[in-house]
Amino acid sequence: MMYSIVKIPTPIKLAALIVISLLFAGCSSPPSRYALKHDTGPDRYVNHHNIPDAVPRQEPKSRGGNKNYRIKGKSYRVLESSRGYKKRGIASWYGKKFHGHRTSNGEIYDMYQMTAAHKTLPLPTYVRVTHLKNGQSVILRVNDRGPFHRNRLIDLSYVAAKKLGITATGTGVVEVEAINPAQYSTKQYNKKNTSSTANAGYKIYLQAGAFSQQQNAHYLQGKINNLGLALATQVKFDPHQKLYKVRIGPFRSVDMADSISETLLQHTIDKAYIVVD
Repeated sequence: MMYSIVKIPTPIKLAALIVISLLFAGCSSPPSRYALKHDTGPDRYVNHHNIPDAVPRQEPKSRGGNKNYRIKGKSYRVLESSRGYKKRGIASWYGKKFHGHRTSNGEIYDMYQMTAAHKTLPLPTYVRVTHLKNGQSVILRVNDRGPFHRNRLIDLSYVAAKKLGITATGTGVVEVEAINPAQYSTKQYNKKNTSSTANAGYKIYLQAGAFSQQQNAHYLQGKINNLGLALATQVKFDPHQKLYKVRIGPFRSVDMADSISETLLQHTIDKAYIVVD
């Protein structure tokens, strides 16, 4: 019978091993952001009124997060410039699940700071986000990528979402407008902010496709109508883009649009996403 020989460490060597193991334990990575199945806000009360907006300033592009990329089989092309960017869509928010982890440009995400994530704006970009339902506006610094949900335009930090009044509902219909720091004026911003109006006449649609040929748009419209979902569909020509767009709606809520979007996906209509007019 063979016996293996085990060397017993001396007390000095044993102490050294214990110290080394403790050092490695202290240097271990933080818990995975995916440890939480569902994202949440902080456990403590946060007075969001005391947290000021981001202040636009001239900054170079970040070393990280400004290259074209691919996520979940979809490619994203990062804009060369944020100049003139203005778009309406659906905002969501992210909090505890990502708090303390690195953003796409290498910074540490802090859900108590006035920041946001966007799929294609250069990092960093300063934006004005206005909640169209209540007229509230905030200024944020975009330093992260996301949200990677086809029906979402921007992901807000927890405290930014709290200030806009969308943490309870989870989403909100917003307008996102890029700010040129060289032309930014606090006085001008405050004037525009106070003149914002609630219920700014928006409508929520699903855009199922856009085509250069009208017959292709009508084909998709017929395919949707044949599903028997009792949805109002229309083909609308966009003279600026010179495209025939297939629209479904309007919908009463984001949840309803999300639900129909998932139904269409099950019937291989996989290009539908929410647009706000």
